[in-house]
Amino acid sequence: WLVIDRKVYDVSKFSKHHPGGSRVISHYAGQDATDAFVAFHNDKSLVKKYLKSLLIGELAPDQPSFESNKKKSLLEDFRELRCTIEKMGLLRPNYTFFFLIFLHLLVLDAASWLVVWYFGISLVPFLVGIAFFTIAQIQMGWFQHDLGHCSVFRKPKWNRLLQIVVINLLKGLPASWWNHLHNQHHAKPNCFRKDPDLNMHPLLFSLGKTLSVEVSMGTAGEAKISKTESYRVRVSGLQLAHYNVFSFFSLEKRRRSSCLTIISISISSVTVYILLCDQEEKVVGKH
Repeated sequence: WLVIDRKVYDVSKFSKHHPGGSRVISHYAGQDATDAFVAFHNDKSLVKKYLKSLLIGELAPDQPSFESNKKKSLLEDFRELRCTIEKMGLLRPNYTFFFLIFLHLLVLDAASWLVVWYFGISLVPFLVGIAFFTIAQIQMGWFQHDLGHCSVFRKPKWNRLLQIVVINLLKGLPASWWNHLHNQHHAKPNCFRKDPDLNMHPLLFSLGKTLSVEVSMGTAGEAKISKTESYRVRVSGLQLAHYNVFSFFSLEKRRRSSCLTIISISISSVTVYILLCDQEEKVVGKH
């Protein structure tokens, strides 16, 4: 059960069919989810049609519609600020801006391969190619982030489609995996056990005194902070492998198909490798 605008809904069965995933909605079990509901759904009139069948009651007049650990005045200020931002039109996307973002990252990505292919594998072209490729990959990450938030197009399906092109085809990571984790992050930001961005131990590291103590207590039986000092950032290749394995085996079967599009990044990498080897053979042949 959760609360939206003082109305109580039973989402026990619906959570399994929730487009954002069952975990993101279950994080609000027994809590007020009004602000998260407003933030996550652009077309609220459409979503409210589904809510009608889930309605089971309403809060008592003396029952507050916010959590006990939240300050009412801050919550009211936040909601007022959001209304002001919406009225000012600051949440409306600039299509020209996003088109230019998409265009320039495609140009940089293509330029990174063309520079190495045309000028060879000497130091300067190689470093220039790396610079182009790195900038393109970073820009792709932020662009797909906006697409994942459905903040570029009005219709979610167009955001999802272009996101798959950017993150799956061009970056080699599954959009379904990213959305699965990032939705939870924004539903419960910085909440341990609920925000996946904090659950980086023991694969990578643990952050903060509270988390470090809890991790060490769970492994050694007593609070030895020195135990957690061994959790350091691992090789990025291992992290990438973790992402892909998680995405294939942890997500629903209907989303596993998206992982197949990641093959494209492997094909492009192999193609570039073949081109570089061909160039090297030509150089050796001349000498």
